[in-house]
Amino acid sequence: MTIVVAALYKFFPFSDYKEWRQRLKELCLPYDIRGTLLLAPEGINGTVAGPRDGIDALLRFLKSDVRMKDLEHKESYTERSPFYRLKVRLKKEIVTLGVKGLDPANVTGKFLDPHEWNELLQDPDVQVIDTRNLYEVAIGTFKRALDPKTNSFRDFPKYIKEHFKNKKQRIAMFCTGGIRCEKASSYMLAEGFDEVYQLKGGILKYLETIPTEKSLWEGECFVFDNRVAVKEGVTEGDYNLCFGCRYPLSDADKISAHYEEGVHCPQCFDKKSPEKVKRLRERQRQIKIAKNRHQDHIGQRFKGAHHSHHHSH
Repeated sequence: MTIVVAALYKFFPFSDYKEWRQRLKELCLPYDIRGTLLLAPEGINGTVAGPRDGIDALLRFLKSDVRMKDLEHKESYTERSPFYRLKVRLKKEIVTLGVKGLDPANVTGKFLDPHEWNELLQDPDVQVIDTRNLYEVAIGTFKRALDPKTNSFRDFPKYIKEHFKNKKQRIAMFCTGGIRCEKASSYMLAEGFDEVYQLKGGILKYLETIPTEKSLWEGECFVFDNRVAVKEGVTEGDYNLCFGCRYPLSDADKISAHYEEGVHCPQCFDKKSPEKVKRLRERQRQIKIAKNRHQDHIGQRFKGAHHSHHHSH
């Protein structure tokens, strides 16, 4: 059966967000929709997977609220659900920047579609910033994009304060699905930057839209589910993650002497206590036993990014 994976978000004043938690659970459960939905005063964000009729019913339900009638989502398809359960969570922010008083629903950078984005990337006066984290940038990014080397989105304001003193500098930003950029560009405008652009629909929309021969993207795109990475046409990529440090693994890493499946990789092999290595080896052994019995070990849900990272788009 084909499972539809839908990534969606929208910034809007969501004063009654708490009341939606139960409604959404009741709608999703009969269809066996899994994944995570985050609700906060600033809007909704999430990635869910389920059968076509279930995803359609969920989208219809959300869009029936006038505040979400123009909610956009991105889809990809997979043979089995990349999630293990449904979580509907109440949060302070739908994507955590930790800066108070921003209004991404009304104040945000100029949106560029993938074709306009390609044109802008040719302009040497524009600084292109990847707003994602270190381990995402490691497996792919746009040509000539700056990597802030952030471990989390909360580090982004500090990077801007340290590296961008000229508020007249034209800035273009991108992220996986668009949500971090909306917040980041809202922050930049609040800081007094004049001209801020963002890639509408993020890397995922770009990969879906721009043919390979015209693409300015290099590498693969990290996604926060069991598929780990996707590439042109949003097909599943060639990466897995090191369970030991959550760093994306390439084929070269996997044949390194420092790689041990589920335990460590060239990035982290010398950074673990013997106790930790022992624990991870035991866990890996259990997964293998479980796989041989054709059943999913509970630990399998960690195959993708670490569970606390799931909400980034």
